[in-house]
Amino acid sequence: MKTNTDGWNDSPATDLAWNPEGLASDLMESDAGPQTFEVQEATDPAIDQDLPRLLYEVAARLPMQPDVQALCIWLFEPAGQVIRLHLLPADLPAGLKACLSFPAADSLAGWIWKRQQIHTINTEAETRFSEFARALLKAHIKSFCGVPLIIASRQVGVLGLGSSNSEAFGDFKRQQAQCSSLEPDIATEYHSGFQSRISPPPEHRKESAHLEEKVRPEDKFEEIIGRSASLRASLDQLKIVAPTDSTVLILGETGTGKELIARAIHNRSGRRNKPLVRVNCAAIPAGLLESELFGHERGAFTGAISRKIGRFELANGGTIFLDEIGDIPPELQPKLLRVLQEQEFERLGSIQTLRVNVRVVAATSRDLPQMVQDRKFRGDLYYRLNVFPLRLPMLRERPEDIALLVRHFVDLFAARMHKKIENIPTETIDVLLGYPWPGNVRELQNFVERSVILSPGNTLRAPLAELNPSAETAVACQSTVPRTRTLMEAEREHILKALVETNWVVGGPKGAAARIGLQRTTLVSKMQRLGITRAQA
Repeated sequence: MKTNTDGWNDSPATDLAWNPEGLASDLMESDAGPQTFEVQEATDPAIDQDLPRLLYEVAARLPMQPDVQALCIWLFEPAGQVIRLHLLPADLPAGLKACLSFPAADSLAGWIWKRQQIHTINTEAETRFSEFARALLKAHIKSFCGVPLIIASRQVGVLGLGSSNSEAFGDFKRQQAQCSSLEPDIATEYHSGFQSRISPPPEHRKESAHLEEKVRPEDKFEEIIGRSASLRASLDQLKIVAPTDSTVLILGETGTGKELIARAIHNRSGRRNKPLVRVNCAAIPAGLLESELFGHERGAFTGAISRKIGRFELANGGTIFLDEIGDIPPELQPKLLRVLQEQEFERLGSIQTLRVNVRVVAATSRDLPQMVQDRKFRGDLYYRLNVFPLRLPMLRERPEDIALLVRHFVDLFAARMHKKIENIPTETIDVLLGYPWPGNVRELQNFVERSVILSPGNTLRAPLAELNPSAETAVACQSTVPRTRTLMEAEREHILKALVETNWVVGGPKGAAARIGLQRTTLVSKMQRLGITRAQA
């Protein structure tokens, strides 16, 4: 069969065979030589035209991986909420064929597409997607790797790689398989379940790349914008805890959106029709905070000319959000602990005990465990608050969300200022991606608002010269990232804690060894290895 200059064999569209040797001789070759893939007949003529080229563009960006024997692509179709298989090697079993659709909700490809996370399976041991794994195993595919397929900044589907080697993807550089750099003229955009080609003129491609970064329904959760894996992991945790009445402790730097998370927790709980009362513990003077939280009676102190209802009483039946809980003064912490444990308190100047039914959501940007060690925060209060910790990622931990947030804020402020800003230069996005954002999303929002104010036309003119962080700012950003303890440090700390709690009694039913769950001789051996002695402690 004759091969044309593009490396594709001249054959009908329903039976296109691809020989990678004609395009990239060093790409995806095994000991058996080049692999042959087949583009089966598609249901849409537009797909028929674009998929051969799309397959090559995807494959050409894969790192050298000799163990890959199978390549396939699923494309998401929002009209039916399905993910459809379009490309497969010709030798796979009849149970898996081109144009076969899978529900996006409960299929492996749908799971990968929804979470935008790379996932690998061993087909011999897979239990969750067992039917799919068995079909692959029939074709001697023992390991499978699914990668979110991103084309022209759009999440369009899933790239699948199969191998007869069960350990093929253990050292696979997966981040290289994110095909986000494909040219827009081969990108596909979905409207009402069909695909259309996007081919802007060359002179507009650089500015239109980020114009298309629109916020889609799946990128917005309540008022929270983002599609990064780190943010989605936090939101998955939120969905789990929100329907319960458990106390939630939101952890994150300033500007990460802790109040938005608290509001989302309240809105997704059974208390959504009851009040959400917010208290910023750092913004109220220490002498007035007790009155604000618990209320006071007339004459309780100078100036108390009438009874005042506190925030806990106002939130009865609903949720109270205690922002910056780490700034609450030590003398008020026992009373707050009592409310958390017993749901009761007394107003300032009163002996009458009031009972309330309140869910507590707290937030802090401080290191509470360190404050407990420094005796600046009560340990029992911290453990009572730390029922369900929910950490929010910093903006510099999710740079893939920056372009999306910029587009969202540009649209928001442009509409508010009666402007029309259509273009965001690529150079602007590149600078924003390189800035560490110590103020996180709040700082980005303020910067975009300032940029919209300074933009006279339909192109965003951002004051990029402002984004030259000083050495002090860079050091401050680095210092906020906690150092990960080694396993030996964690083990040493755990043993020391058990020894202190048992007054250095190692053996016996109430000794440190029993508390940790080790044999006495094992614990002694570990103490010797870690250099733990009572004299040193």
